[in-house]
Amino acid sequence: MLTIRIGNLTFASPVLTASGTFGYGDEVSDLVNVDLLGGIVTKSVTLHPREGNPPPRISETPFGMLNSIGLANVGVEKFCKEKLPKFKKMDTHVFVNIAGYAIGDYVETLERIEVEDSTISGYEINVSCPNVKKGGMQFGVDPKLTEQLTRALRDKTDKILILKLSPNVTKIEDIAQAAVAGGADMISAINTVVGMGIDIATRRPSLNTVFGGLSGPAIKPIALANIHKIYKSVSVPIIGIGGISSAKDAIEFMLAGADLVQVGTSNFINPAIGINIISELKSYCEKENIKSLHDIKGKLEYQ
Repeated sequence: MLTIRIGNLTFASPVLTASGTFGYGDEVSDLVNVDLLGGIVTKSVTLHPREGNPPPRISETPFGMLNSIGLANVGVEKFCKEKLPKFKKMDTHVFVNIAGYAIGDYVETLERIEVEDSTISGYEINVSCPNVKKGGMQFGVDPKLTEQLTRALRDKTDKILILKLSPNVTKIEDIAQAAVAGGADMISAINTVVGMGIDIATRRPSLNTVFGGLSGPAIKPIALANIHKIYKSVSVPIIGIGGISSAKDAIEFMLAGADLVQVGTSNFINPAIGINIISELKSYCEKENIKSLHDIKGKLEYQ
């Protein structure tokens, strides 16, 4: 009842982990059986290693958190050498999240991974990070650039290509349509919402970069609205992200139009939250006599 078929992939459940909140999946192996998840999305990988933004770069907020990590990562060379081999031992789908400053960065990063590995299920392309000074965000706010980037990557791989979109745009439907026109197989949304915090004792911003990305339960209504807009505008599968911490949250996203969901900030509180949600979803289906969660996709009833 929890199995979801998308393209040539079968997901054991609709629950995946969101990029940047679960490492590369191997760090929590002693705490969580990742094979029970529908999939893992790795933290962002860039062409060259990144130290990220200077601290403070995380700040807790009511019902969420602000972050300005700045895409800190080991770079694609070390990623291919140290992380890719570990994915072969995982019995779940792995999607590598890729970020970059220019189309060439994205393409070369993807090409290096393609040469090294054939076991990953696909790529999630980050065009929506609000806490780097330049780079992916420019692609996520311009439909023409989104389509151009997607098309360039589509030419380099036959694997599933997911475009991760930002809510910090005028009309997210335009960006989604551009991604699909460029060859995206799926859309994931949303990434964090631009926000800031202030320490009244020091009168300084909570983050070194002043602005950062707000995530957690506080952004769920924004995420739901954007998912429903995307659902109404494109026909490809959709992954819902934003404030999910229970089966109820996941079901709301499916009713809004999502096929799958990603759990993000809640992983910091409980790394096994995804497994718990899967168990809750199974109980919900049994109680409501739902044979497949796909049957409730987009079944939002208007008054």
